[in-house]
Amino acid sequence: MVALVSTVAYLGLEARAVEVQCQVAPGMPRFAIVGLPDKAVGESRERVQAALAAMGLSLPPKRITINLSPADLPKEGSHYDLPIALALLAAMGVTDAEQLADWVAVGELALDGRIVPSPGVLLAALHASEREKGLICPAAQGAEARWASGIPVCAAPDLVSLLNHLKGTQRLPDPQPGEVEAAAPGPDLRQVKGQEVAKRALEIAAAGGHNLLMIGPPGAGKSLMAACLPGVLPQLTPAEALEVSMVASVAGTLEGGRISRTRPFRAPHHSASMAALTGGGLRVRPGEVSMAHLGVLFLDELPEFQRAVLDSLRQPLETGKVDVARANAHVTYPARVQLVAAMNPCRCGHLGDPALACSRAPRCAADYQSKVSGPLLDRIDLHVEVDPVSAADLALPPPSEGSAEVAARVAAARAIQTGRLAGTAMRSNAELDGEALETHATPDEAGRMLLMQAAETMRLSARGYTRVLRVARTIADLAGAERVGRIHVAEALSYRRQPPRA
Repeated sequence: MVALVSTVAYLGLEARAVEVQCQVAPGMPRFAIVGLPDKAVGESRERVQAALAAMGLSLPPKRITINLSPADLPKEGSHYDLPIALALLAAMGVTDAEQLADWVAVGELALDGRIVPSPGVLLAALHASEREKGLICPAAQGAEARWASGIPVCAAPDLVSLLNHLKGTQRLPDPQPGEVEAAAPGPDLRQVKGQEVAKRALEIAAAGGHNLLMIGPPGAGKSLMAACLPGVLPQLTPAEALEVSMVASVAGTLEGGRISRTRPFRAPHHSASMAALTGGGLRVRPGEVSMAHLGVLFLDELPEFQRAVLDSLRQPLETGKVDVARANAHVTYPARVQLVAAMNPCRCGHLGDPALACSRAPRCAADYQSKVSGPLLDRIDLHVEVDPVSAADLALPPPSEGSAEVAARVAAARAIQTGRLAGTAMRSNAELDGEALETHATPDEAGRMLLMQAAETMRLSARGYTRVLRVARTIADLAGAERVGRIHVAEALSYRRQPPRA
């Protein structure tokens, strides 16, 4: 007899159908798993055998073959334990094989028969919904699976309870969708003393989704202003929250099925490897740039990152996705992030301060800043110099305007963009391209003349020219202007990268 159970294989944010086929046939006793299993799947037979023994069942003294079809698709992860166990139980006649045809099963087995969490349950639930099937998953992840509405979810704590539920002798409770997490309180812009130019650049970056680079001495408030950015960004829409949660589900960080409407904020250390930043590893996990999808990726001490690691961000920043190629898999993860970077002007950090600057200036600054490649800097829309904060600045009372007031202006500008870009795949001015850029960001005659002169003088690349237009459109939106004017272009040009100060 051959018993069949449906499950999934994860390739990036795609869940592909996998059929677990179990045959129990006469012959020398053995238990084999075939179909390109990795080590975790190969070890599944030990966990399954121990879980069945905990239920008081022993394997029949026959030839047991588990085939994971399609056989040419690599199978990775421990979530195959539960479908393998169910297929084996069906082949042994312990449960009804036909009843299992209406379900997709995922979950890892403990040696005592418990069904424990495994990454990717939300993707499996969405896959089951597309195929009009139910989902069998661990009890701890029932709330996560319930976000895929319209499908029955059987969230079982252990194999015994699951079998009793399938037989009708026990009723497992229906899981409820996970809670929407409230936004965690973060730093407020009222904590930033002075730095009006930098705060203005931060507001423009938030309003248009633009990349931002802050250059200034240590202790000037660069990291604090970056940490304030999530507090002024608009909340994720329900569709965006689901996208972010799918990445978190694959990474195994979606705890208790709780979905957050707050935009992600990721701040990896400058010792991060290329695999940690862009994704990779043995099972091609999403990296920091994907974990920050639709949120903020903050890179502090930018020149201290390895140059190859930084240059690996060039494709994600341009396309909004990251492609990780391996010998046995080609995986694509979303990576539509807002990059915020901070760096010192030179290695000692005090360029321009006669009392503190080193004797190697200005070469010190040129050598230090050249660690960041020009093509990467060209992808950053806003470059702002952050001045040192004096004791007199710190003695001033808190500014009257904080994150709440800035967030209101940002929300109004984003609402204008949402209406303008309705019906397109673009979400903000930072994504304006092609015909949409010409239609919505072309400046008036005075602005066009200024832009042409500046492009010649500053030697703007085609990408730099486009990004100036995008920033100018955002500045116009913040001002409530219908058309991009000369004043908006002038301010946008002031944020383009300038050579290091002597």
